[in-house]
Amino acid sequence: MRGGGHPWTRPQGRPRLVAIRGISPFIAATLLVSAACGRSTPPADPQFVSEWMRTYYGLIRAERISPPVASRVLAYAAVGLYEGLATSSPGLVSLAGRLNGLDSLPRPDPKRRYDPILVALAAERIVLDSLFAEGLPATRAALATLADSLQAARVALGIPRAVRADSRDLGVRLGAAILAWAAGDGFDGIRTKAFRPPTGPQFWINDSRADEYTPQNLSAVRDFVALDNPAATLRGGEASERALAVTRPKAASIRTLKAVNPTGATEPWWGTLRPFALRSTDECPAPPPAAWSTSPGSGFYAEAKRVYDVGRALTEEQRQTVLYWADNPGQTGTPMGHWLAIGSQLVNQLRLSTDQAAEMFVLMTLAQADAFIVIWHEKYHQNLIRPVTYIHRHIDARWTPAIITPPFPEYPSGHSGQSAAAATVLSALLGPVAFEDSTNLALGHAVRRYTSFQEAADEAAESRLYGGIHFPMGNEGGKVLGRCVGRIVLERLRTRAAPVQ
Repeated sequence: MRGGGHPWTRPQGRPRLVAIRGISPFIAATLLVSAACGRSTPPADPQFVSEWMRTYYGLIRAERISPPVASRVLAYAAVGLYEGLATSSPGLVSLAGRLNGLDSLPRPDPKRRYDPILVALAAERIVLDSLFAEGLPATRAALATLADSLQAARVALGIPRAVRADSRDLGVRLGAAILAWAAGDGFDGIRTKAFRPPTGPQFWINDSRADEYTPQNLSAVRDFVALDNPAATLRGGEASERALAVTRPKAASIRTLKAVNPTGATEPWWGTLRPFALRSTDECPAPPPAAWSTSPGSGFYAEAKRVYDVGRALTEEQRQTVLYWADNPGQTGTPMGHWLAIGSQLVNQLRLSTDQAAEMFVLMTLAQADAFIVIWHEKYHQNLIRPVTYIHRHIDARWTPAIITPPFPEYPSGHSGQSAAAATVLSALLGPVAFEDSTNLALGHAVRRYTSFQEAADEAAESRLYGGIHFPMGNEGGKVLGRCVGRIVLERLRTRAAPVQ
C-alpha cells in the first residue's frame, strides 16, 4: 500500500491551472515537440490521456446510461488505454495477473519497435467499438473523430511505417484480449434477469412521480417528446436540475447501453458482477444500518427526522451544493464521470506525466467500478426504504426533497461510496493537493475550490443529506465501503515497475 503517498516527481512551486479546449492544443503541442527534437518516436504527451477522460464524460452524458453501467464502461476503457501505454513504458507494469480473470495479455516483441500512443489508440478503438456498439450515432462519430484526429497528429510526427504497423497489430490484439476478459464478468447474464423486490414496510419502493420529470435537449441528438408521455408535463416552478428526464428514445432491443429508467429499479443484479480487484463483495462489509422502527424515539426515526429537518431549512449554499453534486444521468456524466472530469483537470494543474495520468485514470476508475459493485450488492441486500417514503408515511406527507430520489434502494449511498474510493486513490497518488473543480461550469455552477480530495468527497456525501435522498447513515456507510475499496485497489494493483537497485 502507498501509505506515505506515491513516488511521483511533482513540479516545484505552485501548480499552474491551464484551460484545455478541444484537441487543437494537444496537436499543436505534439507537433512542436516533434520539430524541436526530431525523434522518430517522440515522447507521449499527457494530454492524450486527458483528452480521452474528458471525452468519456460527454459520451456517458449523451448516452444517458445509469451510474453502474457507466462505471463498467469507463473501467474497461481505462484498462485498454493504460495497457496500450504500458507496452512501451519502462515505468508502468501490466495489470495482467493482478485483475480478476485477466491472467495474461499480448506482450511486445522485443525485436520490434512500438509507439505507445498508437498501441493505446488501436487497443482503445477495439474496446470502445464493442462497448459502444449500441451507442447513438453521434457517440460513435465522436469516438471515431477523436481517435482519427489523435492518430493523424501522431503519424504527422514522423513515426516510421513499420512502427505504425507493429503498434496497430499489438493494440488490436490487446483490445481483443480485454474484450474477451470483459465478456466473463457476468454483465450479459443480468441484462434480462427479472427482479422481484421484497415487500414490507421497511423495504424500498420507487414512488417518484411522473410529473417530476422534464424532457430537455442535452445532446446533438434530436429530442422526441410524445404528447401522451406523462414526462412531458411540467409543473410551474420545477424547471430546474431537480426536474429532469430525457425522452429521446432508444430501441427496446438495446441491452448494453439502455437509457436509465427513472420508473424502474436500476441494475438490481449489479452486485453479482465479477469485481476487478476485490476477491468478493464481502471484503468490504458495510456497517449495519439502524434497526427498522417507526417509533419517534428510535434511531431509525432520528435518521429520518434529521433528513426532514435539514431539508426544511436549507441555506442557499447547501442548495447549491446539492445541485453541484447531483450528477444526474442524462444531464451529466454521472457521479463517476464527475471525478473523471476532476482527474482530467488535475493532469493540467499538476503537470502530470503521461505515465502518471494513465496510472491515475486506471486506478481511480477501477476503484470506483469495484465500489459500485460492492455498494449495489449491499443496496439490494438491504433493500432499505428511502427517506422520502418514510417521511411521507410517518412524519409529513407534504414534505418534498430538494432533488428527485433515484430509482434504487437507499443503503448505502452510491455517490458517497464511489467518491470516497476516488478520493482515497487520488490522495495516495498525489498527496494533500488543493485543487479547483470546473466540471459543472456548463450547468451554471461556479468553479469550486477544495483543500483536499477528501474534503470534496465529504461534500459530495453531505450533498445527499441536503438533497433529502439519503439518511446520514447511508452516507457514512457508503464512505466506509468506498475507502475500503480504494485501499484494496491500491494494495493489489501495482502499476509501477520496481526501481533498479
